[in-house]
Amino acid sequence: MTTATYRARRTQGRAITRRRRVAGLVMLIGAGAVALGIAGVAGVGPLGDAVRQITLPLRHEDIIRQQAADKNVDAALIAAVIYEESKFRDQTSQAGARGLMQITPQTADYIAAKSGGVAFEQGDLASPQINIAYGAWYLDYLQQKYEGRDLAAVAAYNAGEGRVDEWVTEAGGLTLFNESHIAFPETRAYVNGVLDHREDYRKHYDDELGY
Repeated sequence: MTTATYRARRTQGRAITRRRRVAGLVMLIGAGAVALGIAGVAGVGPLGDAVRQITLPLRHEDIIRQQAADKNVDAALIAAVIYEESKFRDQTSQAGARGLMQITPQTADYIAAKSGGVAFEQGDLASPQINIAYGAWYLDYLQQKYEGRDLAAVAAYNAGEGRVDEWVTEAGGLTLFNESHIAFPETRAYVNGVLDHREDYRKHYDDELGY
């Protein structure tokens, strides 16, 4: 074997060893990532909590619990409406809906008049306490109006009472009203999102929401 051939084979052997080490490291990292991913999906440990706060955030749970008890509304339903409306971010829509529960000025004035909020000002909707209190009041009002049927109440929160009243009439009454009678695709998607996320909040935040 010539010196040149020996050096070539030695270099080739080192390259193969390096590739094997890199492949082993990649497999190790991949296995760790899978394990971490499983922990995140399962909600196990700090990583699971961190992932959950990104995919299913919850804030102001003390206010939600207090308003749920005060207004006799499911705390998980309030949290799910907030998630669907604003993802727990204080914001104002192009239509002027404000705050965590995206309450329009007209609806806020109506709630203030009905609930005795004589000192209410539109700027108060930026306060999580007032915004959640008004949103919870409105959910309670809608649930009572539609006889405890969450499908109709949540649809009305999104599309308005007038639209839902029309759909209920076309359906032949509340007892016959179902998702197929919701004429707006965006409202159907909204209702499905709220009701699905309500179950998620019950499952993953039972302690925080007081279950």
